[in-house]
Amino acid sequence: MALLHVLWIALGIALMLWLNMKYKLNAMLALLLAALFIGVAEMVSVSAGWLPGDAITLGSLLETMTTGFGSTLGSLAILVVFGAVIGKLMVDSGAATQIAQTLIATLGVRWVKVSLVVCGLVFGLAMFYEVAFIVLAPLIIAVAHEAKLPFMKLAIPAVAATTTAHSLFVPQPGPAALVDAYGADNGMVYIYGIPVAIVTIAVTGWVLPRFLGTLDFAIPEIMQADEAVAPEDRPSFAVSLLTPLIPVAIMVGATVANIWLVEDTLAYDIVNFVGSSEVAITIAMIAAFVLFGTAQKRDFSWVMERFEEAVRAIAMVVLIIGAGGALKEVIIDTGIGDFIGTLMTGVDANPYVMAWLITVLLRLATGQGVVSAMTAAGIIGAAVIDPSTGAMTGGIDPALLVLATAAGSNTFTHVNDAAFWLFKGYFGLSVKDTLKTWGLFQLCNSLVGLGMVLLLSVFVG
Repeated sequence: MALLHVLWIALGIALMLWLNMKYKLNAMLALLLAALFIGVAEMVSVSAGWLPGDAITLGSLLETMTTGFGSTLGSLAILVVFGAVIGKLMVDSGAATQIAQTLIATLGVRWVKVSLVVCGLVFGLAMFYEVAFIVLAPLIIAVAHEAKLPFMKLAIPAVAATTTAHSLFVPQPGPAALVDAYGADNGMVYIYGIPVAIVTIAVTGWVLPRFLGTLDFAIPEIMQADEAVAPEDRPSFAVSLLTPLIPVAIMVGATVANIWLVEDTLAYDIVNFVGSSEVAITIAMIAAFVLFGTAQKRDFSWVMERFEEAVRAIAMVVLIIGAGGALKEVIIDTGIGDFIGTLMTGVDANPYVMAWLITVLLRLATGQGVVSAMTAAGIIGAAVIDPSTGAMTGGIDPALLVLATAAGSNTFTHVNDAAFWLFKGYFGLSVKDTLKTWGLFQLCNSLVGLGMVLLLSVFVG
């Protein structure tokens, strides 16, 4: 009867997709109805004795949904909204066009995709994914417009590079936690991880789009300039490029400073306050007010008009992300993670494949990359780590196990993942088109990553 967990979740997600895609019900409402359906189904199953667990009431279900909604938006709302404001100011001030034209003039159309991939890798390593995406998206749109290319043909490789770097490499929290859980060496993770990342991005960014059709989507409204800006009225290339990179500089600087700072001191507290993603993006937004607005001889009222336009354009995306958080919290509270772990325990298979598969199943069920990776690490670690010595058994390479688990967390995601809705909302896609683009390139990332790990394991472990 424990399979009822899976049944209710599958039916709830199917309900959401059916309401949204067939009847065009707003995604926020569809997500909340799906969360309510799963919660009520679990409540009835527990009260009827079909499933074990503590009794669920309508009140506790409501509390779970509001907790998920609020906790998801706790910091994401600031990042998404302020990031959208920076993007709007970049577009309307001509900064995005300045960057795009300079890159194309310097590198040529042939190499702009590579330059955006490099940007994606750097951003994915340096900051939280949501911040990296919001900084990268306006550049993708602007370069695509100037190069007269469908923006999705640049978005897929650039965003794939961002998610790959974010999932595979320290200092991002997921990989850092996996390195600790498996007792792996950071250096070896990078040595193995670099070829894994290169091949993954090459296949996902250059091969996969050939099979996805035209990918010719309309430029999203938030990324459309209100009016053309003359070259002499645009910010310089340096200002245009460096302003959105302010959060990167601040967060990387704080990380480096923490090497020497002592915890619980005033200096440590100040540096980590300023270096938090929320404060860093706020500083970048204020800098954009000046550098893209008043410094270009524009009234502050012009800046505030762009602020309000960006907030209006991104508001529904924020609410949909919150509703996705409510659904995610209800699913997590069903105990699906424990069920999947129990289901997979004792299965005799390649440890790298098992680590990847458990993580994929957990990511699909919960929508959380770090949580799925760490849960899988606990399950796999119990099977392959000698508790008396802490060493891996059977010739398993800890660094490859880190990469296999990380590849599983960087996989196909759907309506319970905030990143899914961020991609959909920012690029103005339908749910169907988001599954076709985001869903497929994330799945490709994951499969190619696992394939590279298995190939490397033939030679090193």
